[in-house]
Amino acid sequence: MNDDGIYKRIGENPRFRELVARRERFAWLLSSIMLGLYFAYILIIAFVPQVLGTKLSADSATTLGMPVGIGLILLAFVLTGVYTHRANGEFDRLNQEVLDEVQK
Repeated sequence: MNDDGIYKRIGENPRFRELVARRERFAWLLSSIMLGLYFAYILIIAFVPQVLGTKLSADSATTLGMPVGIGLILLAFVLTGVYTHRANGEFDRLNQEVLDEVQK
């Protein structure tokens, strides 16, 4: 079987469509979480900067914006790890099942 035939069988496989749909939904969910929090952070800076400009203590030079900003960066790493964990488990298993089916 040539490559075009395999690609066609993969594209027509309902499990492949399920894999693509699940992966897209999950990626959009994680992206929405990250973008929502990032834009909220930016909007707070733009419209109520005094909130994130609040000092952590009276004699501190560090403002609330620093740990919140660092938290956003760490959240990006965590969400990437969550996606990678699921991709290496569930999505790889579904991918292998699709390949096994079309190569029979």
